[in-house]
Amino acid sequence: MSTVDALPRNAANHVPLTPLGFIAWSAYVYPERIALIHGKLRQTWHATYLRCRRMAAALQHWGVARGDVVAVLAPNTPALYEAHFGVPMSGAMLNALNTRLDAPTLAYILDHGRAQVLLYDSEFAPLVREVIAQATHPIRVVRIEDALFEGEHGDFGDIEYETWLSNVVLADDGTYAFDRREDVDADRPAAAPSGLPHDYSPPDEWDAICLNYTSGTTGRPKGVVYHHRGAYLNSTGNVIACGMPRHAVYLWTLPMFHCNGWCFAWTLAALAGTSVCMRRVEAGAIFDAIVDHKVGFFSAAPVVLGMLINAPSAVQRRAPHPVQVVTGGAAPPAAVIEAMEALGVGVSHLYGLTETYGPSIVCAWHDEWDALDLTARAAIKARIGVRKLNLEHATVMDDAMLPVPADGVTLGEIMVRGNTIMKGYLHDATATEAAFAGGWFHTGDLGVMHPDGYIEIKDRAKDIVISGGENISTVEVEGVLYRHPDVLEAAVVARPDATWGETPCAFVTLKAGRHTDAESIFAFCRAHLARFKVPKTVIFGELPKTSTGKIQKFLLRERARSDPQA
Repeated sequence: MSTVDALPRNAANHVPLTPLGFIAWSAYVYPERIALIHGKLRQTWHATYLRCRRMAAALQHWGVARGDVVAVLAPNTPALYEAHFGVPMSGAMLNALNTRLDAPTLAYILDHGRAQVLLYDSEFAPLVREVIAQATHPIRVVRIEDALFEGEHGDFGDIEYETWLSNVVLADDGTYAFDRREDVDADRPAAAPSGLPHDYSPPDEWDAICLNYTSGTTGRPKGVVYHHRGAYLNSTGNVIACGMPRHAVYLWTLPMFHCNGWCFAWTLAALAGTSVCMRRVEAGAIFDAIVDHKVGFFSAAPVVLGMLINAPSAVQRRAPHPVQVVTGGAAPPAAVIEAMEALGVGVSHLYGLTETYGPSIVCAWHDEWDALDLTARAAIKARIGVRKLNLEHATVMDDAMLPVPADGVTLGEIMVRGNTIMKGYLHDATATEAAFAGGWFHTGDLGVMHPDGYIEIKDRAKDIVISGGENISTVEVEGVLYRHPDVLEAAVVARPDATWGETPCAFVTLKAGRHTDAESIFAFCRAHLARFKVPKTVIFGELPKTSTGKIQKFLLRERARSDPQA
């Protein structure tokens, strides 16, 4: 053994990585800065840190321990933000539930994860009653009463959230007592967190911090397990990838239940930034928040960008300061990027999956591209780009798991590996093994590698159209359809054809008050696509979507196969 190898790792030079240290740091260094804005609420980092510690203590008092699951069903409110720290501080995994799911699916998730506690917003009380009735695993329930909820408040659960937290009395040494006091001051002097910057470090950075479930569009949702190390790295990676400054102001248009808000909940703590909560995602409220709170950053799926682009002119407001939106979930059509920039909002395109903690590949910008015209810049931004700094490898491989030529043409599967990849699928060793075959995470997405090393997504492997032996990217065809002045949304799938094997079938939703016909769509596509890529069929109507807003192409494929009008 060499002298260097003999140097030991010890408590002085090795501490497990965890994003939980971020909030302790912000509370210690910037205790009076605003962490959360929600309606009239302005909550400091000091107060937020204490509330998270109280949550951890309350959970431990109920017997929640390392490796247990605590679920939260809530919109983007302070309570869900606090749970991103309070739950893992107790040693448990946070399972942020999709608020758009039905009772049977939620019951399945709670049973599959064996959740010990469920925190829920009172808006969902009727749904929670159904869920608890259908779940087979015993669970304790805490009710969150949000002041901004204007409907009828439900009353189902063991205890109300604020009462639950106020029952915890913290001591300066990190110990706590649990009683029924109602007079605990959440804003007592800033000495409370002193000397305890990492009082909730996990024993091992490989410990699970969160449990997220995939959309489950073709079967039961899979439970994706994140670890503390990955959450730490992806949170800090967001800072670099998005160019976020200290004290950044971030608007929560992206659901926190979606890959833990792409890890931005922890990122904001690392920056001592401000989270502007948003209970309902509405165009007018987004424009108002950007201007009123000087929001510099937000994240959104392309469908939300479409909402902003097509909002009435009376609602649209142009910010007097720089604003950046990061978008993912589907490749944004160039037309959408152009329209957002025309509103004064810069667009960054990120790519990722639930299994990669959200975004893992980013279209890193080069200054020389600023000289290009808007259309050319938008076309570049539509590519997904290169790996984030916190991801070790990203490539495109063929069926033999060899890198494809960097020619911008040859299709392969996008594969990644690094420290921000999931631990695996909960209770599913077979699916985990398949996902990690060959030492890479298989995304299931098809793409090409450009000569400059940037990856461009072309399709899901199952969505590619093979017509007369030619591969047709549905993403490319959809990008053209989105440029049609009357088209609001578009999706393209393969339709069986006796002559060509498959042909493109376009499903189109028109903008409100617009009218057009299939021939207009065909003519527009012929002007912008090779003839073999032009859809042979167009069907108008609303597109089916998953609970996270993704278009359900499997339903469209079924209709394209069976509908005589198709």
